[in-house]
Amino acid sequence: MRESLRNKIIAVCDAKIASKGSGVGLSFYAFFSNKNTDPALLMEAAEWWIMTNKFDHFEKAIKIKNIVEAM
Repeated sequence: MRESLRNKIIAVCDAKIASKGSGVGLSFYAFFSNKNTDPALLMEAAEWWIMTNKFDHFEKAIKIKNIVEAM
């Protein structure tokens, strides 16, 4: 996973946890705006989320943050 995506995932997870609490869930779409400005990055995140980790559509932000930080 490229460093920019890793940093973005951690920042989004931190913001979601800060605003909604440690039980908040999110999908990989949370890391992107509603515009497809970087399809390669979106596909990288989708592949990591769906194919590599086999996550459900929604996962706890704290779980995702911990996994990404451990990488």
